[in-house]
Parts: sequence; C-alpha cells; structure tokens
Amino acid sequence: MDDFQYKNGQLHCEQVNLDELANRFGTPLYVYSRRTFEDHYDRIAQAFAALEPVICYSIKSCGNVHLCKLLAERGAGMDVVSGGELHRARLAKAEMGKVVYAGVGKTDAEIRQAIEAGIGYFNIESEAEFKNIASIAKAMNARARAALRVNPDVDPKTHVKTTTGKKETKFGVDIERARRFFETFGKDSNLELCAIHLHIGSPVLTVDPYVQAIEKALGLIKDLKQSGHAVSVLDIGGGFGANYQSDQSPVAADYAAKIVPLLLPFKQAGGQIILEPGRTIAANAGMLLTRVQYVKMGGSKKFIIVDTGMHHLIRPAMYDAFHFLWPTNVAPNHEPTQRKAEMDLPGLEKADVVGPICESSDYLAKDRMLPPMARGDLLAVYTAGAYGMVMASNYNAMPRPAEVLVSGAKATLIRRRETYDDLVGPELNVGA
Repeated sequence: MDDFQYKNGQLHCEQVNLDELANRFGTPLYVYSRRTFEDHYDRIAQAFAALEPVICYSIKSCGNVHLCKLLAERGAGMDVVSGGELHRARLAKAEMGKVVYAGVGKTDAEIRQAIEAGIGYFNIESEAEFKNIASIAKAMNARARAALRVNPDVDPKTHVKTTTGKKETKFGVDIERARRFFETFGKDSNLELCAIHLHIGSPVLTVDPYVQAIEKALGLIKDLKQSGHAVSVLDIGGGFGANYQSDQSPVAADYAAKIVPLLLPFKQAGGQIILEPGRTIAANAGMLLTRVQYVKMGGSKKFIIVDTGMHHLIRPAMYDAFHFLWPTNVAPNHEPTQRKAEMDLPGLEKADVVGPICESSDYLAKDRMLPPMARGDLLAVYTAGAYGMVMASNYNAMPRPAEVLVSGAKATLIRRRETYDDLVGPELNVGA
C-alpha cells in the first residue's frame, strides 16, 4: 500500500532512485510519495463514503504545507491543535469550515485567531475551556460551535503514552460529566454546543475499541436528546493504524466495515460524521534516508552509526517504536519481500543502528538483523511519514533535514535543509 519498492536491488520512491535522490539533496532526508499520500486519503474516503464524512487530516502527524495542500485540494478538512497548525491550514488553503481545533491548552490569542478564521468546531476539553472560549466569543460579538470531547473509558490497547480515551487522562471529560456539561453549557448563546468528539488513542490496531467507543457515544447522544440537547455532529477522531510491520494494521475498509453500520442511522437522521485520520495517511507515505558514518564493535555488539537519530525521528527513543529499516541498495537475495522485525534471509548480521546524539537513548533499532553495511552506505527508515519530521528538534545544535516530495519521476524540494545560521538566527541582534 505504498510506493517505496525495490527494482533490481535498488530502492525507488515511485520512479525515483533513492540513492540518486540522496546524492542530489544530501542526508538525512525525508522523502514523501505523493501517490501514496493521495491513495491513502482516497481509500478512507471510499471506505466511509456511505457516511459522507468530513475528513479532517491531522496536521500534527505530518504538517508540511505542501502535503496539507495536496489533501485540501482533494477536499480534506484539517484537524489542528495549535495556532501554528491553523496557520499551516490557512496556507494550504483548507476550507476553514472544515477545520476542527483540538488541544487542552488553547491560549486566548489562539482562540481569537480561530474565531476570526471561522473554523468549524472547537473540540472542548474542559468546563474552564468552554467558559473561556464562550467569553472570548461574546467579547468579539461572535458565535462559534463546539464539540465536547468525551472519554468513553475504552482501552485502545496501544502505547501508554498515546492512550487518550481512558477516564483518567488530561483530555476531555467522562460520560457522566458530559451529561452535566450539556446541562450547564448546552444553551450558551455564543458557543453552540452541538457535537460530541471522541479520540481514544493512536495507533489503534483493532476495530473493536472504536465500536465500543461509538456505541457509548451514541447512547450518550440519545440520552442528551431526551434531555432537550440536540447533538447533530459526531466526530469519531482518528488513531487508525499503519503497517510499521507487514500486515500489522487493518486497512481502511476493515475499520469501515464495522463502523459504518453503527453510524448510518445517525447519518440518516440528519447527523454529520467527522473523521480525523493522520498516521494512516502519512506514515507509509514517508521515509527517512540516512548515511552510514561508521561501523564499530562494542564488546560483542556491532553498532552502525548513522547521520540521523532521535533528534530527527524520536519515536524509537520515546515510544520504543519499531521502524523497519533496510539498505537502499542490496543484492537480489536481500530484497525484502515483507517488513518484519525478524527477516529470514541469508547472510544477515545483528547490529544496533544508532545516531550521533550524545544520549544512550539515541537509537533507531536494536539487535536488528541486517545485510552487512559499511561506511557510506545508505539506509532507509520506513514508515517515517507520521510523527517524524513534525517532532524533529535541533538538539545538540543539529540542523533539521530537508524534505522532498516525489511525484512520478519528479522530485521537488518542499523544505530546505536548515543551516547553522538558522539555528542561531533568533538569538542574534536581540535587545538586552
């Protein structure tokens, strides 16, 4: 389901040779496939077509303006969590009425910015936040719409750091509080509370947690209606999985097969459905290319030291996340037919792939079986399109990578590589 494939031992993105791309733009380098981005979005749109949903791409997963623009041109709305992401959505020419704004710590300036932009919905995380947004809207003589984020207390069986739908999280309110919330704020004249928002975590690799969460949300909506509170919109969030390993995650049609029948009656009664996919669109549409700097032995352990690490892809260090990685140029008997932690191919060697950062946690893979590698070889880190470049930092005063978008045989630079001057620019020529 992506366009990174080997041809005669050489890895390509669509029709572009990745070794030639790295020689042209340097490494580390984030590479994205336009066809994969668009195909993954289209698969979601087709799978959920019966619901006619508003599909709001989650900018936090991969926020380059050029990539957001690709999806906006396909009709996508945007899921934003900050004023900076809203700015990206506007630059991408996304339809503001299709923008949903989440996040627990929206500032007054960000709220005013969003109201002025005419966004579709604020996803409300607390009573205090509702009161503040309503107050700001009143002061602006404006009217905005709100979706209450509800925690259905469902276990998505994902990493503890990305589980968000349990009762004891910083996000949203539990179902009992939701009922009281509508009783207290359901008739506000400046902030119309007319929607429910869910987001249970990411990545969620089974469909059942969504079924449980949606069933609870529909029950809540029914109870609210009986109490005189009409909920016309249900945002079921995102969190759909991606294949970090082959066949790890359901595809869009698998999620839809159970979710669509649950939501059809709500849609047929005039309700609107919102989806917030990010990872499932972006993850396998992007790859991080890195060059081997040194190969060393530490006792009995082999280390492959590369020119990228936790400062550019923090997921292994932060989440113990698995990313398949493989040389871009291999002998025919080393072309991977699948992407797994354990590869059954001849002549592989066990090694840790580590970066240049002065931290023991700076690694991309541990005890990984790989073809023999040497200084100068190019290594591809797969499934790096989501939560890769967006989480990159300048730790150890390292410039962030360039980003390139491939479309067919054409490769376009969509973010230049940072320079040392970029690192220190904000620090120079400032007042005391």
